[in-house]
Amino acid sequence: MKKLLFLTLFALVCACAPVAAPAPAPAAATPPPAATQPPAATQPPAATSAATEPAAAGEVALNVICRCVAGGVNTQQVEWMKGVFAKFEAEMQAKGTPVKINLIEFGGSDEQLKQQYALDLGVGQGADVMGFDGFWVPEFVASGLLKPLNEVGGDQVDSWEGWSHIPKTVQALLTYKEKIYGIPSGTDARAIWYRKDLFEKAGLPADWQPTSWDEVLEAARAIKKAMPDVTPIQLNAGTAMGEATTLQGWYMALLGTGANVYNFDTGKYVVDRAKLVEALNLYKTIYIDEKLGDARLQLLPDGRQQSFLQFRDAKIAMLIEGDFFWRSVLAGGDTKLEDRDNLVTFAKMPAMKPGAGIRGQDFVTASGGGGFTINPNSKHPAEAWELLAFMNSKESLDAFQAIQPRIRARDDVPVPDDAVMTALANELLPLTTVRPAEPNYPKVSEAIQLMTEQVVSGEKTPEEAADIYAATVTKLVGQDMVE
Repeated sequence: MKKLLFLTLFALVCACAPVAAPAPAPAAATPPPAATQPPAATQPPAATSAATEPAAAGEVALNVICRCVAGGVNTQQVEWMKGVFAKFEAEMQAKGTPVKINLIEFGGSDEQLKQQYALDLGVGQGADVMGFDGFWVPEFVASGLLKPLNEVGGDQVDSWEGWSHIPKTVQALLTYKEKIYGIPSGTDARAIWYRKDLFEKAGLPADWQPTSWDEVLEAARAIKKAMPDVTPIQLNAGTAMGEATTLQGWYMALLGTGANVYNFDTGKYVVDRAKLVEALNLYKTIYIDEKLGDARLQLLPDGRQQSFLQFRDAKIAMLIEGDFFWRSVLAGGDTKLEDRDNLVTFAKMPAMKPGAGIRGQDFVTASGGGGFTINPNSKHPAEAWELLAFMNSKESLDAFQAIQPRIRARDDVPVPDDAVMTALANELLPLTTVRPAEPNYPKVSEAIQLMTEQVVSGEKTPEEAADIYAATVTKLVGQDMVE
């Protein structure tokens, strides 16, 4: 199925891909792009090549592509990369190996960039270093278009000092079948964000840290009793919230039962009825049995935004969300919370009971992200690896933090001037789980969203919803890919 899906895409792009001359500027709907042959050939749609001089005689020419445009999408990344590239060029010059780096700025969608990579790699072309989404790895590997990083870059890849600072769970973002295909650039994590002021009014400690679902529910009950007009907790559910339901909600519940959406060891989706029902019963307790959460917010098209606003206005006490809730939602715009640092903090999401979580953990979280890989067709794979390692050195990522603070893949790169983000990274990244980089996952995620909606709306019991989900996923991926 993987190969069929990918080869269909590949056949489509190859069928309409002139490569001899630059293509005209694309309209709203255009045929797929011609293969890129940087720096001399055409650029992909919505992509521009950085204004650099061609490599001189004796220089190694390296081309880097990412979904990034100066003044546009991921502009901070462009700013950072240009500085890093200049330092790398100077360092290589001093070593006696002059290098010239050309940045290809791609402003199209993720799907367009994926399509461009399919074409480039399929005809043996493309940039040397590529910004890559972890979800794409299995599909490209199955089609023979991507190779493990150490096969391309050589033995120096395995001895890189950075691996000891990137937790295995984070390395998994660009890992497939126990082989690493790239270096993750950064990641995130999920936690229970709570209002310390509301906890104080309910007689709960400001430094609250539950060790079981029962303790989470006990806190919610205390809040409901003390402040009937406050919603104690929101755990994302329903189709309206899309992937936020799956990653912020379902993962945080299911991982606490010791199960995962996907078993990375066996390569199968998990449809264990007992585990599904355990997780769904948490939803049922919150939204149906005790009404500790507002089910209506999970069903409205703008329910997630409303939950942000209600948290800001002290109408929701606990919200299970990603770290962007802290660094973005509460930090600016309509949802900005004044005095955020004094009013809000996080607690780790506990397993159903101590030791019951995935891998026997007491606490659970989930992460997403991507990074960079090396084109197997690169004429200079050793130098491409040196550049990739340089980009992901502590010094380079510390510089990136000054431009765009967030959780980086390396555990020795703290989030500057943000004690909460630093603590979150230190405490949660070693515990994290990632979504499967598997072509069927988007459809499975949709089935998860529907399953949770059926329970929080009262339409189905946890048992009924679990059975429907198991049947749906089995039909989607096949009996041999479920357990």
